[in-house]
Amino acid sequence: MKVSTIALALAISAAAIPAFAANPAAAATSNVEAQQTHQWAPTQTAAPKSRAEVRQELAQATKSGELASLNKLYQGS
Repeated sequence: MKVSTIALALAISAAAIPAFAANPAAAATSNVEAQQTHQWAPTQTAAPKSRAEVRQELAQATKSGELASLNKLYQGS
């Protein structure tokens, strides 16, 4: 009984493997939701910020209320 179950499982998996081995580029272009197939990469032109610049941005975000709204958004329910 176990041998026939194992043989059946192998036969089903052998039949299903070609479906998963399809060309991913062709599958992505046929999918309506997949408009872009490349990954996002950050631009390398941004220079590192100094501590003073980061502190200034933090002060501006706190003053404008942006930091409080983000904290409220990400605090959870």
